Amino acid sequence: MRVIARRTLTQFVESPQGQKGQAALITTRSMLQWWIMSELRPIRSNEDYENALTLLKQLWGAPDGSPEADKLDILATLIDAYEASHYPIDLPDPIDAILFRMEQQGLSRKDLEPILGSRGRIAEILNPRRSLSK
Repeated sequence: MRVIARRTLTQFVESPQGQKGQAALITTRSMLQWWIMSELRPIRSNEDYENALTLLKQLWGAPDGSPEADKLDILATLIDAYEASHYPIDLPDPIDAILFRMEQQGLSRKDLEPILGSRGRIAEILNPRRSLSK
């Protein structure tokens, strides 16, 4: 299928047999949908990653069950895999994570007593004298 580009809001596509009299008229939106669905490829470089993010923004909000939504799901998976391998995030220290969460929730060490036990045990845990179990 050969696409004949125009500077108007419509595009003309010749029929597969090349018969000019039987050209189908499609809207720019349909052409955009065709282009979006045909451009899915692995993310191998930073340029591919940036292009994928741009395409993700264009597809965001696609109706569920549409081809665009399917492509959005696949694209999000590809982006996630690329980010996981190129921009890994280390897990925080468990004690730092507990202290951070306590700060977010406005909790004090006293608030942990019903969960962890005595103030002495809480001090042992938060002042790494006692190891945490996995």
